[in-house]
Amino acid sequence: MADVKWIKIAVDMFDNRKIKQIGSMPEGDSLLLMWVQLLCLAGNVNDGGFIYLTKEIPYTEEMLATQFNKPISTVRLALKTFEQFGMIEIINNMIFLSSWEKYQSTDRLATIREKDRERKRRKREAEKLLPQNSTECPRTSMDVPRLDIDIEGDIDIDKDKNKSISKKSPRHKHGEYQNVLLSDDDLEKLKAEFPADWDQRIQRLSEYMASSGKSYKNHLATIRNWARRDKPAAKAAAKPAGGEDMTDLDKYF
Repeated sequence: MADVKWIKIAVDMFDNRKIKQIGSMPEGDSLLLMWVQLLCLAGNVNDGGFIYLTKEIPYTEEMLATQFNKPISTVRLALKTFEQFGMIEIINNMIFLSSWEKYQSTDRLATIREKDRERKRRKREAEKLLPQNSTECPRTSMDVPRLDIDIEGDIDIDKDKNKSISKKSPRHKHGEYQNVLLSDDDLEKLKAEFPADWDQRIQRLSEYMASSGKSYKNHLATIRNWARRDKPAAKAAAKPAGGEDMTDLDKYF
């Protein structure tokens, strides 16, 4: 297909609202120059507004950066901006200039209409190649997803996690069989509640768990529970001979 030797650019091009908006951006001059370069590249391809190296090799961001001698960040910004403004479309991974007919080198109405029909036909054929169950175009290297990352929120979450972890005091092993687990705070509470025999109560729980194979989630709570149950047991032990034997722990626990 022969190259287009020249394209039409209206003298009031820079009065266009989209062009004015692009020009007001931080890299507006570079973006506008790249728009003209895309027009020229579409003319070289001369395929109804499509831009590609070959039909099997569409232009990537890296290839365009080399072609236009621009940073890849500028190329990405330009493509994203042009697509948002409806100036280009990405069809089957190829760039398509939506208003290409305005820049063609012929004014013949019949030719314009024919090329417009051809363009729409090619667009429909390209869309048919997309997965039928998909409602959106496949992501390409030219797609620039917007990532809203709440860095401070992540840091706050991590801090909260660290705080919750630090609040849990480590538990130490106690008893003859080293199977009674108590934190320093638990041990202090145990000594305060049972100053006369706190160590015996730990030993009692240690021996019972070792002999029975039972386990408990909270050993301080278990010792306290046993202490409450020991009170009626102590009263029963004070009864005359023939009273109930309270030495069998399995009967109560």
